[in-house]
Amino acid sequence: MTSKKHLFAGIAGTAVLLAGCTSDPGDVDESAAGSDDQGEVASGDNFVMAVSSDIDTLDPHFATDVPSSQVTTNIYETLVEHDENMEVVPALAESFEIIDDLTWEFNIREGVTFHDGEPLDAEAVVTSFDRLFDPDELKPRANMFELVEDVIAVDDYTVHFELSEPFASLDDHLTHSAAAIISPQAIEDHNNGDLLLGTEAYGTGPFQLEHWEQGNAIDLGKNDDYWGDEPQVSTVSFNVVPEQSTRMGMLDQGEVHFIDQIEPANAASVDNINGASLLSQEQLGFQSIAFNTEVEPFDDPDVRRALAMAIDREAIVEGLYSGYGQVAKGPLSPITFGYSEDTEAIEHDLDAAADLLAEAGYEDGFSATLYTNDENHSRIQLAEVAQDYFGQIGVDISIEMMEWGTYLEAMNSGNTEIFISGWSTVTADADYAMHPNFHSDNLGSEGNNSFYVNEEVDELLDEARRETDDEVREDLYAQAEQIIINDAPQIFTVHNDYITGISDSVDGFVLQNNGIYDFSNVSISGDAGGY
Repeated sequence: MTSKKHLFAGIAGTAVLLAGCTSDPGDVDESAAGSDDQGEVASGDNFVMAVSSDIDTLDPHFATDVPSSQVTTNIYETLVEHDENMEVVPALAESFEIIDDLTWEFNIREGVTFHDGEPLDAEAVVTSFDRLFDPDELKPRANMFELVEDVIAVDDYTVHFELSEPFASLDDHLTHSAAAIISPQAIEDHNNGDLLLGTEAYGTGPFQLEHWEQGNAIDLGKNDDYWGDEPQVSTVSFNVVPEQSTRMGMLDQGEVHFIDQIEPANAASVDNINGASLLSQEQLGFQSIAFNTEVEPFDDPDVRRALAMAIDREAIVEGLYSGYGQVAKGPLSPITFGYSEDTEAIEHDLDAAADLLAEAGYEDGFSATLYTNDENHSRIQLAEVAQDYFGQIGVDISIEMMEWGTYLEAMNSGNTEIFISGWSTVTADADYAMHPNFHSDNLGSEGNNSFYVNEEVDELLDEARRETDDEVREDLYAQAEQIIINDAPQIFTVHNDYITGISDSVDGFVLQNNGIYDFSNVSISGDAGGY
């Protein structure tokens, strides 16, 4: 790791960049890791986790954050799901087929019950999608299914999705937690005010909600009536522990089996914990430095391109991310459908960047504010890196850190100039990476926080969404991605890895490329962790 840190510092030449690699509020606290005042040792058939943040909601139709989905995907299920290779496989639908360009048929699994005892059938599926599409209660991810005109129960266990236009990635989109099937009785009780699906949960999954103490912990219990293979652990506990050093200390002391959100600089420390291992996974998303393209001077593509040239993405991946990730050319990661080897990135060239900025009328540079959220150390460090690189071509950057909710509101309403952004392409399909982020139909809260508008990109993305030939779709996405890269509404920096730590006593835990946890095959032998 030392050589990577030196490379980063040598290229950037500032203490800020070096500090971004070697020090962080999440570095291991020796007193925490070696404390005699340890908690109870995790053991038996109870899988115990220390996670960095609480969930936002238990309602899968409203969840937009990864932590919420990591919980709800083990309580709720979808008609189809991704396997470990991110291939679409049956789940609550035991099979499906495309009847014609506008009709998809799903055969619903028989003998499945919800956690409240209600049976799963075609009407239950229809009820769940009716709620997702209800115009009187707008759901944040319902736009993923805007080409779905109707969901119809053909018989007791057959459902048809009727489309307004061909929709090649419908199956991938149906793996999203927004497409989770909720108990129809729970939906009725929610509508009547008898329960709140944001804090209660009734799905068909291998685990069911036992308790949620908001801000502190969530406990899931094994579903004894699960239709699939019986889970091998009785409970799964998510303990909210914001401080990374504390989470690492808990793994070291054997108090938990799993910890999340490890900063790259601390990966080696986790891997050195006795009785535990580092678990990292290539992810489908990206991190970026984004521009509000509606405000000057970022409404000028030449200004954005000049700033993109100023950023050394290779040095960022090797330094800030300690090599835990891949350099991003554009929004599509190499493991996302639609990725093309032929797209070309804007290359790092400080001299060319300064020249282009001068040609755009900013020979003396300008000042701007870069926004990020205040509890994400990696994003703060990326902001500091951008501040330094932009400064080298005469652009003076002030960094403003915001509470997460305030930050989201600022991005969604366009009250930004430059901001640190990111996206998780959980469906593994280019449509979900590109349509929300770069189509003009989705300005603001729908995903396009850069307020980027390009009619040619819109046409290509619309055509790709309708196209059923995979090779043609891939070509359309490659064309759209190259235009987006050249227009530079965002500077795509890295497809960063998920970095976690897990006890060697655990088998069968799956961390998917979309950041989702699968506990269905988890087993535990002996005590957790290390001492």
